[in-house]
Amino acid sequence: MLEVSGLKVSYGQSEVIHGVDFTARQNETLAIMGRNGMGKTTVFKTLIGILKNTAGSIKLDGQELAGLPSHARVAAGLAYVPQGRLIFPHLTVLENIEAGLETATNSKKVPDEIFSLFPVLLEMRHRKGGNLSGGQQQQLAIARALVSEPKVLLLDEPTEGIQPSIIKEIAQTLNEIQKMRDITIVVSEQILSFTMEIANRLMVIESGRMVHDVERKDCDADKITSYLSV
Repeated sequence: MLEVSGLKVSYGQSEVIHGVDFTARQNETLAIMGRNGMGKTTVFKTLIGILKNTAGSIKLDGQELAGLPSHARVAAGLAYVPQGRLIFPHLTVLENIEAGLETATNSKKVPDEIFSLFPVLLEMRHRKGGNLSGGQQQQLAIARALVSEPKVLLLDEPTEGIQPSIIKEIAQTLNEIQKMRDITIVVSEQILSFTMEIANRLMVIESGRMVHDVERKDCDADKITSYLSV
């Protein structure tokens, strides 16, 4: 569903992503793990078009996305939940979710399914986004992305700054989304326990290169942990 090949990204004259290759299959959850500064967020920002790649290809369901603006990538079926969530703090919860409907083709109304997945958002739909807790804002950011009807959902560090009980809820919700929708999820993460609850496959990025790729059933937790340790 998502095919990335030979991806290179630079900041000025300094190349930081060095020919990354990976494929996320249809209806698969792929976790890209790595320590801070290894390139996870740079890869995600490049996939959605915030950063430009200097080389390589990004294909979504066979369509080349490299060179397209971000809104065209969303229209093609790519959705992005950024690190730090970046919800609109002065808009209500409902208005935040409705902002994601711009490219939706089936309806311009928030589907009931969204509030089934995130009942807390239904309760707080008239509350300003900036008044929500970090965990509630993360759920809001995921809901906003889902209403765009994506084929591929990108989640960048979804557990950052979230309390453990809410992390478990988010894992359960992502698994429920997989059951309810035909969707591919690509998540960047550092918490192995969370990743093992949701991912079908794990990859590790280190210094801008993919250095490990394993199916969850074959995963050696100690080896993954060694990559994540400073």
